[in-house]
Formats: sequence, structure tokens, C-alpha cells
Amino acid sequence: MRKIGIGLILLGTLCGSLGPVHAAIEQKVMLMLSGPYCDLYLGDVEFALKQLVGVKAVDVKSMKGHAIVTVEGDKTTSNQLEKAVNGVKGDGWHCSAQVMK
Repeated sequence: MRKIGIGLILLGTLCGSLGPVHAAIEQKVMLMLSGPYCDLYLGDVEFALKQLVGVKAVDVKSMKGHAIVTVEGDKTTSNQLEKAVNGVKGDGWHCSAQVMK
């Protein structure tokens, strides 16, 4: 038993000496979606948002009329998210986004 305890202490010491792992801070941004037929083209909205640098995930299904976007740190601004959605257009429809604060 004594040898096992010493081994665990050494392992803990070695792992601790590597220092903290620096992970990028993620934040969730909620966009309110509006416009005729916007709900029919959520795949296009999701695709447009995922093309932005720093966007890790897009959820357009959990909350009707909204997109919940997970972004890494400050790589993407709220304005860029809005522009990405506002730039998605198709025949006879337009979808716009506004960041909810």
C-alpha cells in the first residue's frame, strides 16, 4: 500500500508541474431571427454563421426564432454574426438577425 501512495503523489507532482492548460473562453450569443420564411432556411443561416472565424457551434433548433451561437473568445463580433445572417438571401425571402442583450 505504501508504494502505491508514493506513486500517486509523484504522478500528481509531475502532472502539476506542466502548468495550467490555457483554454479559449467560449461565450454564447443569442440572435433573434426575423423575416418571412426565415424558419424555412435555418440550414442556410446555420451554414453562414459557421463560416465565421471563432464560431464553434450554432443551435437554431432549441428556441424557435432564435440562433444560439457559441463563439471562441473575441474572434467574432456580434456585428459580424448579424451581418452573416443578414447576408443570407434567397428567392422571395429575407432573414435578419439582431443580437439579444
